[in-house]
Amino acid sequence: MRRMVVVAGVLMLAVALVSGCTRTVHGRAVSIYDDPFKVAGLPTTSGPSGPRAGAPDSTLTAQDSDGGQIDRLVLNALDDIQTYWQGEFPLEFAGVFTPVGKFISWSAKTPRSQAGQFCGESSYRLVNAAYCRLDGSVGWDRGVLLPAVADEFGKMSVVMVLAHEYGHAIQEMAKLVGRRTPTIVKEQQADCFAGAFIRNVAEGKAKHFTINTSDGLNAVLAATVAFRDENPDDPQSVHGSAFQRVTAVQIGFTEGPKGCKAIDQNEIDRRSVNLPQGNGDATQAEPEVNQADLEDLAKAMASILPIPDEPKYNYQTAKLNCRNAADTAPVTYCPATNLIGTDVPALHDRGVSNADDQDGLPANVTGSYTAYIVFISRYALAVQHAAGQALTGAKTGLRAACLSGVITAKLADPSRNKSQGTITLTSGDIDEAVSGLLSDGLAASDTDGKTVPSGFSRVDAFRAGVLGTQDTCYSRYT
Repeated sequence: MRRMVVVAGVLMLAVALVSGCTRTVHGRAVSIYDDPFKVAGLPTTSGPSGPRAGAPDSTLTAQDSDGGQIDRLVLNALDDIQTYWQGEFPLEFAGVFTPVGKFISWSAKTPRSQAGQFCGESSYRLVNAAYCRLDGSVGWDRGVLLPAVADEFGKMSVVMVLAHEYGHAIQEMAKLVGRRTPTIVKEQQADCFAGAFIRNVAEGKAKHFTINTSDGLNAVLAATVAFRDENPDDPQSVHGSAFQRVTAVQIGFTEGPKGCKAIDQNEIDRRSVNLPQGNGDATQAEPEVNQADLEDLAKAMASILPIPDEPKYNYQTAKLNCRNAADTAPVTYCPATNLIGTDVPALHDRGVSNADDQDGLPANVTGSYTAYIVFISRYALAVQHAAGQALTGAKTGLRAACLSGVITAKLADPSRNKSQGTITLTSGDIDEAVSGLLSDGLAASDTDGKTVPSGFSRVDAFRAGVLGTQDTCYSRYT
């Protein structure tokens, strides 16, 4: 988060957030969001995630494979991915599905003299997984990249990586992309196709893998966050921010391949237009959470979502001993006294940036907005209180996340009158919010601090607010 950072864009309602996601039960249109304990219509599960016990290994082979655990994991994943697309491709695309016929494995640790080739280049120190358009092959580094992904996020995140790369092959077969197609479109479509396949696994249809829709799916999304573009202004940024990448995965998981093929530059622009486009002053350190900025943020929130009876603020403690709410340190909202209490030092600690102290892949992305989004969510509870909404239960927490998204989007609006709060956002702030919602969900909790177990659902609620309005939040989670 930055003070007085200039950002670009004006909020637009990017998608029909409710009308396209309904089903009819006994003559009544029912949103897939009616049950907050479901994940895009699927039950929230807490079973195993990863390789199915007892499933026979695939007969697929890879060039230069060492026959080890990672290669077996990847080949089993590719087998399930190809089986999925054999069924789905003819339903959505013209032409004929032709399975990828060439897989290449290498280790980035291999000495230069012994390194092989992938896509016309040496695999020496090549820490990557990719689809090669030159020969239609899929390749991966079994020595560094995929073991790191598996160790940090679990084996299903390795499957996700391969589903993304296979998505590029699907683009070629379906003739969805060409030389002039922006790279961000190719990458967002591939993320979306990966999300569609992961839903197939969640539905129990994959031979070699299974995934639960709580911590298992959360870990897959966390891996997507780790591979985000940290600075959209960098010409090398081609995959998208964490918000963009998770959005694409969620489109695929919720809508399937049909939603993915609708992704183009215009669609991406529509859902990104009000997001902060820059990362601020690269020489400026991440600001620390302090009372002055919290007071300024409170002023901004009151302007963005005004309510007749604005809450009072206590910046000394989050222990309010409220008669009708639990203490949810580091920030608590008490409906009985209409008071938001904040333990500023504890909130500061939550918002300390970890950008410089992580080796390898970051499981969480933290910074000042990781803290501020929790503060914002407690104001969102006050907004619900003013509207006469229930303040406990799963839908309350999801409404809080959604309304926090509405406020977040408005904070990024450069036309907002700075006399009503000077704090605004950089692109990294949105990613910090997404990571926090995935990791513990405090910003998507009710007045008792309870939240739904699905990080997917928590982020989806936040995304609905960023792309929508206050009415979107109430219509989704009533």
